[in-house]
Amino acid sequence: MVVRVGVVRSQTQRRWAVVVLAVAVLCALPVLASALPVAVPGLTAAQLRARIQGSASMSYSGYAESNATFGLPPLAGLTSVTSLLDGVTKMRVWQAAPQRWRVDVVTDAGERDTYQLGAAGYEWNSGAQLLTEVVPAPRGLPTIRLPRAADLMPTSLAQRVLSLAGTSAARFSTLPPVRVAGQDAAGLRVTPTDPASTIGAVDIWAQPSTGLPLMVEVYGRGARTPALQSQFFQVGPWNPAGTVLTPPPRVPGTGFTTASASNLSSALHNLSFELLPVTLADRKRVSRQVTNVGVYGSGLALFTVLAVRGGNFIADAQSDGGTPYSFPHGTGYLLSASLVNAVVVQQDGSDDTFLIAGTVSGKVLLQAATELTSSPP
Repeated sequence: MVVRVGVVRSQTQRRWAVVVLAVAVLCALPVLASALPVAVPGLTAAQLRARIQGSASMSYSGYAESNATFGLPPLAGLTSVTSLLDGVTKMRVWQAAPQRWRVDVVTDAGERDTYQLGAAGYEWNSGAQLLTEVVPAPRGLPTIRLPRAADLMPTSLAQRVLSLAGTSAARFSTLPPVRVAGQDAAGLRVTPTDPASTIGAVDIWAQPSTGLPLMVEVYGRGARTPALQSQFFQVGPWNPAGTVLTPPPRVPGTGFTTASASNLSSALHNLSFELLPVTLADRKRVSRQVTNVGVYGSGLALFTVLAVRGGNFIADAQSDGGTPYSFPHGTGYLLSASLVNAVVVQQDGSDDTFLIAGTVSGKVLLQAATELTSSPP
């Protein structure tokens, strides 16, 4: 049988053309999906807000990424926090209930998995093959926890924003729908009413039927791009089953340890026992769980005051490019980053340093520092 070379070559080219076309279609799927028409049922801002808040008890699983550009300098003892607020965090999540979930942070070096199983908590470090049981604080003792990756999930972030905003600390409006994780999403904009807030707006896109948040973007005042964006790339209902929420067993070759629930005291080690005032910068103290840690303000305009003994905070603030200021009985620096401002002030003749930071203007923080140093230590 005689086979023409031209015919074979033509058939080969057609086959490879099909392969190339298939690959091109696969690569273009995300773009094509985002270009499809988006349609959601008409919901008022109040209705969408209520559905988002009602989705907190849903069971779901998915993959999400947060992208933060706060511009914070690395801080000794707080690298776990600053790394979350500058860069991309890749997360897998399984939630059975608000207090029964697992979030894995995926990195090139492995995974760091966090399990919350009611009052019990566990952390698994795959690189170190180490399981840590997080022991809760004894009943009656307060714990102020540091931020963790799970707080940056679109679901957690949206619930936190709506909880802080309440019904009076922000204005709510709807946004045009968009497509997120291959799903049509209804948009809700949260705009703080306090002009001192560094947050210009928080945009939340959620499933219109269930209210499950799919993407959250936090904008600084006057900014056109978000300082923090968290979104699902894949998410759906999950029927809790199997061993997904079971921490790795203790077997030969793996380590095990216990740790107390992360809090500010353990991170800074040397909080000073200063008696903080009830009001600072015309803003009331909203948390008195810890005597020497004060939270002031309301809604999305909050700041925290820590009194710390010793340390090189003043020198660090100077080297980080802080703006120097003089106070009645102290010296300090103002540090500004996207969404967050901070003032570091040391009292004259004292080893104590006040660390004041939050989502409020530098003017408010400087006023607070002035009041804290209005009299000798």
